[in-house]
Amino acid sequence: MSKELEAYDMTRDEAADKLESIAADLRGDGSFDVNVNNRTVHLAPPENIGVEVGVREMSSLLRGSREAFTVKLDWKPE
Repeated sequence: MSKELEAYDMTRDEAADKLESIAADLRGDGSFDVNVNNRTVHLAPPENIGVEVGVREMSSLLRGSREAFTVKLDWKPE
């Protein structure tokens, strides 16, 4: 099992563009490539996929308030 994770800051518009690009790939005709940490991974989602959406609110005296929104998509490749 291999896991790649890439984290970076971007503007809200850049983040929306990234999500729209992923959505366009999912709507496409089958498989697509994703680039993460200078590595290209070929993904082949089936018609139905698992989706998890989460929201987290955190408050800390030292770090201040933070919010997180996560989306997880998973499937068995065709």
